[in-house]
Amino acid sequence: MSRRTSENEQLADKIEKIHAESPDKGYRRLNDDLRHDYGIYVNDKRVLRICRARDIRSTMKYNNHGCTRQARNPQYLAENLLGRQFYADRPNEKWLTDVTEFKWYEGIEVHKLYLSVILDFCDGASWPMR
Repeated sequence: MSRRTSENEQLADKIEKIHAESPDKGYRRLNDDLRHDYGIYVNDKRVLRICRARDIRSTMKYNNHGCTRQARNPQYLAENLLGRQFYADRPNEKWLTDVTEFKWYEGIEVHKLYLSVILDFCDGASWPMR
């Protein structure tokens, strides 16, 4: 075995020990414990690679609540009429629009505000994808 492989084996044993004590920790927190408790300073990617090789996974899973989501039950799906042809020769020939919903709470009451932006493809200043 090479020196690096034997180091990885010793490191993997320590990672498994930490994981057995706290199975909710991911590779970043495992690396933090290696630094704090054992004085071992290694890269996060090395710890991640060892965790993947030994199938060490956190028991905690978080939902991905991104800033953009698909509608749960869309009422209408528009047909793609442009086909990535974003150039217009004349004004009012092709428009782009988007609607964004903003929510805020006052106590338990939910308020909504909608912002709709309309761009004309003929106006080169408002559309950067030419």
